[in-house]
Amino acid sequence: MIYHNSPIVHLNPNLGGLSTSATIAIQQLCRKMQSEGHNIYKLGLGQSPFPVPDPVVKALQQNAHQKDYLAVKGLEELRLTLAENHRRTFDVECDIEDIIVGPGSKELMFILQLVYDGEILIPMPAWVSYYPQARIIGRPVNRIMTERENNWKITAEQIETICRLDPSRNRLLILNYPSNPTGQTYTAEELEELAAVLAKYKVLVLSDEIYGRMTFSGEHTSIVSFYPKGTIFSGGLSKWCGAGGWRFGIFIVPEAMRWITDAMATVASETFTSTSAPIQYAAVAAFQDNPEIDSYVEKCRAILAALGGAVGTTLQKTEVEVLPAQGGFYVFPDFSNYAERLENRGIFASSQFCDTLLQETGVAILPGSDFGRSQDDLTARLAFVDFDGAEALRNYPADGQLDMGYLQRYCGKTIDAVDKIVGWLEAL
Repeated sequence: MIYHNSPIVHLNPNLGGLSTSATIAIQQLCRKMQSEGHNIYKLGLGQSPFPVPDPVVKALQQNAHQKDYLAVKGLEELRLTLAENHRRTFDVECDIEDIIVGPGSKELMFILQLVYDGEILIPMPAWVSYYPQARIIGRPVNRIMTERENNWKITAEQIETICRLDPSRNRLLILNYPSNPTGQTYTAEELEELAAVLAKYKVLVLSDEIYGRMTFSGEHTSIVSFYPKGTIFSGGLSKWCGAGGWRFGIFIVPEAMRWITDAMATVASETFTSTSAPIQYAAVAAFQDNPEIDSYVEKCRAILAALGGAVGTTLQKTEVEVLPAQGGFYVFPDFSNYAERLENRGIFASSQFCDTLLQETGVAILPGSDFGRSQDDLTARLAFVDFDGAEALRNYPADGQLDMGYLQRYCGKTIDAVDKIVGWLEAL
């Protein structure tokens, strides 16, 4: 006998109001529109346009046969390499038992919030997944609004104001720099001021430095240097190494908080078990001291800095308010000066703005509301990554001079996309 009654299923109430990650959704929409014959400019998903450097690709090829489950925290050889890289970069000691690798830093962030019992502090605007992760787990979240006048950065005074109301409360601050979505980063002085207040109230920091090596000045400073006993360092391969689809992330936790690493490893053992073996062996090559990889990073960073500068300059010729990018792939323009003209078109929200822009120009960007801004706040994130990074690297000029002619030839689609935005605004 076949029974046709369906089982009773109740959705986790924490999922109420959540949908597919905005960055993933825009990429899926772009692919659909392209398959329908539309010419789409993909400035939505922040994916590195550059190929994975050759030494890392070769290491993956040489280790494709690796098939065993590895230690939950990660391959010992890899963690030794990561510890040495951390010492070399930040002059901070760490033990391999305080390092855990995972299938993307995104997964490690989720597990951290699962094992940590406390309030999550998230400066806004913020990467699209921090807040939903906390919501799914059921953690209390304090969304701290920043403003363009402060370069979209949280201040020590804001942390002080929050913490002094309940000094003994457990808190985890998620700090991301260079920032996704704003392209801004913190100075050493700003980080030192933040560290003083965070240490005063014993706030744990998750320092998401996935774009650290993409700081355009080449001088990335970490809060780890000022608050080593209270900072969890987060990094990976997706941004500086062009390996987003490889799904590889790292956490380096203070030794005094090894219970966090151990607890995360316990959860990992019951969920993803271990990170892909071939990827871990390849990551050893990525984090070793290698002049070839250093040269690759310097060239990628220079191309992004030049392109980000051109994008900002073009937008600044209009009434758009935008801060020059300091790192990563992003600018965060504010279109509020066009509010009245947009209202005449029936556009009142940032999501409407981006939807209309996509339909009428083919340019895909994400609304500020996806990053925690209000809908009537006419901001958006523009990811200047729609170009062939391999071709741009192959034609990198010997003198390192990246003029507008170079950008138009090898990053032309991104330049065209921004010109289309400007033309659309001027026609309002």
